[in-house]
Amino acid sequence: MNDQSPQLEGAPLIQPSSTDHPLYDRIVEACRGVYDPEIPVNIYDLGLVYTIDISPENEVRIIMTLTAPGCPVAGEMPGWLADAVEPVEGVKQVDVEITWDPPWGMDMMSDEARLELGFM
Repeated sequence: MNDQSPQLEGAPLIQPSSTDHPLYDRIVEACRGVYDPEIPVNIYDLGLVYTIDISPENEVRIIMTLTAPGCPVAGEMPGWLADAVEPVEGVKQVDVEITWDPPWGMDMMSDEARLELGFM
């Protein structure tokens, strides 16, 4: 059985994050410590972290993407992100999944990332 729920008409492609969870801001800061080696901007501000889902038991599930399927660090990036988030006080466990849907686009970058890369 597939644990992916069917896409509902009008539902967002990106699952919402647990923004109201007390650990959310600290996890975001940990994500900001991980960089794509080819781009001098952290993966959170690049828009590569789609969802930070935190269970009531403080188990963290992160859904992320990469700038391109052929990214040379595709196999390593989820581990880097898990290693950055696991030490956050209160986090019980971290699982990082990669998705290609929706594909990443430059419009997903924060204003800070666009400024850093000279797009603003």
